[in-house]
Amino acid sequence: MSGHSHWAGIKHKKALVDNKRGKLWSKLAKAIIVAAKIGGRDPDANFRLRTAVADARAASMPKENIERAIKKGTGELEGGNVDELLYEGYGPGGVAIMCDIMTDNRNRTASEIRKLFEVHGGKLGGVNCVAYLFERRGLFIFPANRVTEEKLMEVALEAGAEDVRKDGDRFEVLCHPDAYSQVAEALDAAQLAPETKEVARMPTSTVDLDVNAARKVLKLLEALDDHDDVQNVSSNFNIPEEAMAELARG
Repeated sequence: MSGHSHWAGIKHKKALVDNKRGKLWSKLAKAIIVAAKIGGRDPDANFRLRTAVADARAASMPKENIERAIKKGTGELEGGNVDELLYEGYGPGGVAIMCDIMTDNRNRTASEIRKLFEVHGGKLGGVNCVAYLFERRGLFIFPANRVTEEKLMEVALEAGAEDVRKDGDRFEVLCHPDAYSQVAEALDAAQLAPETKEVARMPTSTVDLDVNAARKVLKLLEALDDHDDVQNVSSNFNIPEEAMAELARG
């Protein structure tokens, strides 16, 4: 299983817990604010806002919260001073890490993220130090026991997806970011519910980790993901099967 798929599974389980304590709603609200700030309040004319609102609804975020976030983004309400940033760095084992950030206080966030990297054996880097190792792709992940590859290919490829592939016990559907919304809508219309869906930063090459390094990297990624200003975390690690088996044993 690729490191990205392993991390995506962890994020999915974590998001369920985060949602219960309101953390996920806070992050989704920031995504809506930034989307509305950049492209306006009309979801039909603003793909990014349409995606952010769909994600918020999928997380059972109340309609009034969504509308409030949109108004903050358009300036109708105060609280729309949210900046979008990208932090890059290195984790244990030399893996590349990218953090999509949304914050109302750049200095505070930079200090806190730098500290998280250092505490967990990593180092925050400069602009473009690892960005060249990633490319943006729409990603949908399905447990292999809930859908057939044939059905996924039929629906996803027809909607504009680039690839459907099996990775361990999951299927991954990949598409260009511009096709993300139409692929998501086609999957929904076919009643195919992904375990995870996002516009992700996919690594173009990976770094194999042993068990010890894998544990350290996952702890760093979870700490970063738990930060209120971090929207998404990506890395280029890979966990070989034997290391994955040992991790699963605890």
